[in-house]
Formats: sequence, structure tokens, C-alpha cells
Amino acid sequence: MDYEKMVDRLYAVLPAETKRHERFEMPQAESFIQGNKTVVRNFASVLKIIKRERKHLFKFLAKETATSAAIDDSNRLVLNGKFSREQVNKLVSDYFSQFVLCPECKKPDTKVVEKQGVRMLKCEACGAISSVKGL
Repeated sequence: MDYEKMVDRLYAVLPAETKRHERFEMPQAESFIQGNKTVVRNFASVLKIIKRERKHLFKFLAKETATSAAIDDSNRLVLNGKFSREQVNKLVSDYFSQFVLCPECKKPDTKVVEKQGVRMLKCEACGAISSVKGL
């Protein structure tokens, strides 16, 4: 087979996500301070964009801020303590880098799979499978 045919064959079997050239925008947390608490207004929409479990991001943010947290009736995250919007967005960005982006191709097209009792990050774009600490 010549090179051109092999490349065409490769592109034919690649998932559709790898063929798209759109830019993914990291979600920004809309947070505000109310008394001694910080409220993340769009917590549910951030979860929808990054396609992760509510419980995992909730625990990550509570642990990283070293405070207790709760989810109110409006699906907003409430952190005990005063944290600036920049601090909250830095934590969401850290979570995104550790638990959403593929370590190989740096695309956000990943999902969590369980392999032999270990939760792994599987990239739907490049096919890479990697273990993730704390997942």
C-alpha cells in the first residue's frame, strides 16, 4: 500500500471527534460571595460541559478549599468560606486539567471507564487510556 492510501484508511476509522477542528472553551464558574459563603451559581452547567459526576467535582472543590460544601435546592454549589471568582475558576481549571483533558492529545473528549477495578480516563479522540490519581 502506498502512503496516501494508508492515511486515507486511517482517517476513515478515526472517531468523528478527532476530525472536528472547533475550539473547546473551558467553562467559567460564576461565583459570588454571600456572607461567609461562596456560591457557584452555574455548578450544574459546568458539570454538563465537562461531562463528569457531580459528586467527584464536589469532593475535589471541597478538598482543595479545605472547607465543607453543600449543593442547595437550585443545584448551586455552596462553599463555606470566602473565595474569589479567580480562586474558584483556578480550581475548576485544575480539575479540568487533571480529570478531563487527555494527557496524550490534550483534547477534552474523555470519559471515565473502569478497567480491572481501576477507574481510568479513556480518550474518545485518540484512544489513549490512562490512570488518574484520585479518580
